[in-house]
Amino acid sequence: MTMYAKDDIRSQLATAPAPVTAIDPSTPIKPSQWIAFRDVEATWTSPAGSRTWIARAANLVIAYSEARAGDLLDRTGQPDEYAVLMYSESAPLRVTAGGRTVEVDEEAFVVVPPGDSTIEVLGDGPVIRVFSTLSADLRDAASNAAAYAEPDLRAAPLVPWPDPVGGFALRVYPLADTPIAEGRFGRIFRTTTLMVNFLAEEPEPRNAHKLSPHHHDDFEQISFGVKGRFVHHIRYPWGPDSAQWRPDEHGEIGTPSICIIPPPTVHTTQGVGEHQQLLDIFSPPREDFSASGWVLNADDYPSK
Repeated sequence: MTMYAKDDIRSQLATAPAPVTAIDPSTPIKPSQWIAFRDVEATWTSPAGSRTWIARAANLVIAYSEARAGDLLDRTGQPDEYAVLMYSESAPLRVTAGGRTVEVDEEAFVVVPPGDSTIEVLGDGPVIRVFSTLSADLRDAASNAAAYAEPDLRAAPLVPWPDPVGGFALRVYPLADTPIAEGRFGRIFRTTTLMVNFLAEEPEPRNAHKLSPHHHDDFEQISFGVKGRFVHHIRYPWGPDSAQWRPDEHGEIGTPSICIIPPPTVHTTQGVGEHQQLLDIFSPPREDFSASGWVLNADDYPSK
């Protein structure tokens, strides 16, 4: 079910391909997950006082840090690339990886190559890193790891997309180079294992008469609220076993927070604060968004 308004750019999306393997309608649907980071105990606190929360989804891991200047966020022997999501309130960083060092003090999508890397925090503020579940130490440390003790049989497994052109490297994509533009949905970037959409900051609540309920057949959506407050509306389809039916959800949550929205629930998110911003994260990358021509670093990261 897709119910985009005619003036919603997503109404022009091609129909997503059907799952390769048909899903038995009796397959259980995972419950949604709501994690307000500051409401739960941090996973780690560094000697300098930086606090880091770890949460996972079917194919990815999010590390959210409220970092202190001078701290180091190191990865040794990282098995694959990961991303740093920088929005307007993010801490300025110095990133060293792949024989290169860059300083980033603006909104940006930063891709860190496999191997050893160091992120030096140059000022107090949030740091958001997104890894694949190949990072076993982070995956197993997630506060919600128990939710995936049994895998989500409705979520497509992670199969990496083609390697980037020219090989893995430290890459920085400043958002200022690709501002929000008419005819394109948000600011979308991808790597071999994930896709991120930096949605626009909204200076007022979302119009309750122009929401966008839709569903995904076989992949999760991780909606990361970085500013404001949101209501995530989620409807679970009925299968043959009525004991598995769940009521609709209309939960409000502050920020920083994530809502993990399982397939194939119908969902839409409504900003209800005076000012809000949402980042949507998917793993593996979405084929429909890729086919739309909206991916801003597609020249570096080819699709299948």
